[in-house]
Amino acid sequence: MADTPEPRTHDTTALPDFCSAGSVFTLVVVAELVVVIDALAPDARMGWRGFSTATLFVVWLALLASLLLCRLSPLLVRWRRPLAYPLAWCALLALVAVASALVAWLDHALGTALTPASSARFVAGNTVLGALLAAALLRYFYVLAEWRARLAAVARAQFDALQARIRPHFLYNSMNTVAALVRVDPDAAERTVEDLSELFRASLGADGKSSTLGAELALIDRYLAIEQLRLGERLRVVRELDGLPAELEMPALLLQPLVENAVYHGIQPRRNGGTLRIAGQREAGSVRIEIANPLPDAAAPARSGHGLESVRRRIAYHYGERGGLETHRGSGEFRVVVRLPCAS
Repeated sequence: MADTPEPRTHDTTALPDFCSAGSVFTLVVVAELVVVIDALAPDARMGWRGFSTATLFVVWLALLASLLLCRLSPLLVRWRRPLAYPLAWCALLALVAVASALVAWLDHALGTALTPASSARFVAGNTVLGALLAAALLRYFYVLAEWRARLAAVARAQFDALQARIRPHFLYNSMNTVAALVRVDPDAAERTVEDLSELFRASLGADGKSSTLGAELALIDRYLAIEQLRLGERLRVVRELDGLPAELEMPALLLQPLVENAVYHGIQPRRNGGTLRIAGQREAGSVRIEIANPLPDAAAPARSGHGLESVRRRIAYHYGERGGLETHRGSGEFRVVVRLPCAS
């Protein structure tokens, strides 16, 4: 029996990427907001010179804090969450205190009079304010890391459900097709078994690994080869996929469920079948893939749309706003448009 990975406990550290541009930008913006609020206070006596000096100081301090958190991340990640964040908070406090003391010493040594006369008051005030801001920011980063971890867990759970979701009707129909071909056309039966095994291998053995556009299109061809034997002339396929980058990385089993939906809900219910169109083109910075099928002759029962929603969530998790999935119904057909980012 294969070893199963140990489940991750909920209190293991899930630190955000402090080295990312987003984290640095957040620290700088929050620090500058403090200066702006202080300058706009009713009893503020901060002139343009004081505002510029305070801005320079807090931006410098925010950049130092970002550098410190980035450097400490490999060490903090070794600690459990109840200790990692307090340690990061203490490190930020120490940084604010040391930086404030250094600035006060330089100001007094140079006689520029940019800081209060009392160095202790300057350092203590900045440290207290830094303690409050550091606690708020670390809480924000903690909530953000939790949200991303939960989003990843949801995407993973949906992928696991998708792997185990080869429809029973497809399996039964495929096996019936193989049984019918064994005596009539053994070679076709063997090819069907190979195609079916490849589909099972991709569905059950992908384990969340990434695939390529070329591999996904090859998997679709195997699926359609099986359905072609079952539906015969009722299934007509038009492919317009020239010029697509076969090496484009993408999540495994992203397109095959969409094609399966098109066959099951669009082609199969029609007495005369229909044409399944799979088209793709390369656009500026992205790849556009369209899967279109005719609408059924009679009004189809309402569908939950879980398959489309699962694919949409996976695209959102892997690509964010750079990718997307759209559906269009009109002119007697149903179209699904998938957009994936691609290097120009």
